[in-house]
Amino acid sequence: MPEPLSAPRPNPWIAAIEAYVPGASRAEGGVPVIKLSSNENPHGASPLVAERLRAHAHDVHRYPDGSATDLRRRIGFLHGLEPDRIVCGTGSDEILQLLPLIYCGHGDTVVHVRHGFMVYPIAARRAGAVPLAAPDRAFTADVDSILATVRKDTRIVYLANPNNPTGTMIPRAEVMRLHAGLRPDILLVIDQAYAEYLPEPDPDGALALARSAANVVATRTFSKIYGLGGLRVGWATGPAPVIAELNRIRAPFPIASPGLVAAAAAIADQDWVARCREANARERARLAAAIGALGNHGLAAVPSAANFVLMTCPEEGPLAASALHAALAARGILVRWLPAQGLPHGLRISVGTEDENGRLIDALHELCAAA
Repeated sequence: MPEPLSAPRPNPWIAAIEAYVPGASRAEGGVPVIKLSSNENPHGASPLVAERLRAHAHDVHRYPDGSATDLRRRIGFLHGLEPDRIVCGTGSDEILQLLPLIYCGHGDTVVHVRHGFMVYPIAARRAGAVPLAAPDRAFTADVDSILATVRKDTRIVYLANPNNPTGTMIPRAEVMRLHAGLRPDILLVIDQAYAEYLPEPDPDGALALARSAANVVATRTFSKIYGLGGLRVGWATGPAPVIAELNRIRAPFPIASPGLVAAAAAIADQDWVARCREANARERARLAAAIGALGNHGLAAVPSAANFVLMTCPEEGPLAASALHAALAARGILVRWLPAQGLPHGLRISVGTEDENGRLIDALHELCAAA
């Protein structure tokens, strides 16, 4: 007698994935919100972006350039890179998720920092690989810990620098030491999503290393300082063989035409980028100082090099992270609570405009006074 038919079953390693949950964008009851939960540029994209999008609105019936030829040329010119060694994707997320599909087999391991970007373990498990979390030190990647976590079956090491959600960063010398300590068959992926918030064009040397080493890929995004989070544009550079493999399996048309137009306009306006960088540095310092002034209530700000601040909170009471998260949301101020990233006592607060940050600071003072 034939066996009864069963429903389609997913691969068992897919069930181990904890789905990515984005930062909240709405408050209950329709309260107007200040969104400080997703590390977006509160000043938006360069005015050139809207101008160019209007001019190209009639082209949407045409397929985009799947190779992003013009955008790769512009990226290469700005950063001194070979366009042929650049690949563009649907945000840098797409590229980060494709790499384990290329280089990992079932049961291989992928190393990432414990308090790191949630996409890394998801990317590993999509490929049937096992993510290994390396302990950090003072919320900062620790090279010795990463190297100690690497195993014989490790194929990829992810490093976000600056790191999300902690905002901390390791210097160029430590990045070089990490690379030198890895076997040549391990791919080091350096995620520079927040690099443009630092004044140096290549703040940790990742672009230079990806240009010279055979096992390093550096990724960047247009979602942060360029203000194009809604259009999903990212890119990577690395050795020609790695870029060739990414081009082999990426989507045929990873970036829609509006995204290509917008990214080309955004990268052309480096004055806007500089203004946003300066505003972020000023407001980030203000926000960190305000949190530091509430230290007697158990709040503290982790030093950040990005466009957000990680605020640590007491483990219990009305100023615990979960309680503050809810209390701020009730006031229409959305921040990111981080239990899924091993930081149940932490709130990640995106740097907003001067007014938005002022309202957040006032709310923290009121809540601390009430506590």
